[in-house]
Amino acid sequence: MWKILISEFFNDLRTHRTRALLTMIAVAWGTLAISLLLAFGEGMKITMVNGLLNAGDKVVRIYGGETSLVYQGLPKGRVIRFTEDDYQLIRRVPEVDQLTRHYGRWGTRLTHERNSTTTYAIGVEPSFGEMSRMYARPGGRFLNALDYRDKRRVVFLGDEIAERLYEHESPVGKRLDIDGLPFTVIGVMQKKLQTSMSNGPDANRAVIPASTWEAIYGPRTIPFFIVRPRSVLESPTMMENIKHVLSRRHKFDMSDDQAIYTWNFIENEKESRKVFRGIQMFLGAVGALTLIIAGVGVANIMYVVVKERTKEIGIKRAVGALRRHVLAQFLFEALLICITGGAVGFAISMSIIKFVSLLPKQEGAMAYFGSPQVSLPILLTCIGLLIGIGLVAGFFPARKAAGLDPVESLRYE
Repeated sequence: MWKILISEFFNDLRTHRTRALLTMIAVAWGTLAISLLLAFGEGMKITMVNGLLNAGDKVVRIYGGETSLVYQGLPKGRVIRFTEDDYQLIRRVPEVDQLTRHYGRWGTRLTHERNSTTTYAIGVEPSFGEMSRMYARPGGRFLNALDYRDKRRVVFLGDEIAERLYEHESPVGKRLDIDGLPFTVIGVMQKKLQTSMSNGPDANRAVIPASTWEAIYGPRTIPFFIVRPRSVLESPTMMENIKHVLSRRHKFDMSDDQAIYTWNFIENEKESRKVFRGIQMFLGAVGALTLIIAGVGVANIMYVVVKERTKEIGIKRAVGALRRHVLAQFLFEALLICITGGAVGFAISMSIIKFVSLLPKQEGAMAYFGSPQVSLPILLTCIGLLIGIGLVAGFFPARKAAGLDPVESLRYE
């Protein structure tokens, strides 16, 4: 039966080449539109989410605030400031995997020979590099445990500030004066896209060990902590336990949301993915409308085919063909037109996506669009739409063909 259906399909194609070609072009164009829109939407989602993670990868920043509730006879309005004791308490929370102090200072002067600039310098622990994705270029490194233990005067530079200070030479191993004190550059950050930041991008950072910072500047309090849970699922429990130990130490109500406040990158990532999923759905709907219009064209063509082949249908019914055989014939032809046109459209879209991915990385605003990506859900969406539209476009003409009276069909001229 399948051989007969395929044979009749190609016979009809040969008879009506132009009509079949134009119908397939319409389907190919619709498939091209939806696949490209979804692929570019996926690329933008990946780029924007990675830009967020480049500022903080599955971490939570914890800041001291000001109490807003009276607690155990203590007035509201008390300022919460973190110290080493808070650090030790948070470190003992079971769900905490990584933890770092974070010091920062605007107006820090960096000088290399005749080049000088000011920036927001920070003092952190070695785990900060992984948590903020500050990866070193080849030939350099980030802070390590020995730098922290021995309070070494070493500095890790963002790529843009390194370019300003050292121009075209490699900074690694060279001297850099920070507020008049000599440091050694141990690494330069790889270029990265950041869509979220605090006190400027990491590209303009100067990073030194937190222990060295404490020895030089002697801070009395810790501005904030950065923590990473053992797993994303444990994040709510971790934050509940951290707030519990801090509330006991600083004596504030657990329900006081202003006593400490957080910047939760884990929740931000979830929300960002939801937003871009919505954008993808919108782009997919626009592309699907184009494909649906092509499906209407397929249905119109199939109605014309049914009309032209009315006498042929009558002969088949007269010699014993069942209604389901006629139904299958026209349904199969509509499906094959959609799938063939869709395959052509998808092949063209893949070629465009491949070409775009080979282009040089864009700078400025264009960098946020990223490169189009074809994922399994996108592929399945396109296939599902093509099959669905083919079935709908073919069903009603096929039902009309199957419902024709054999005697009346034989008389049709």
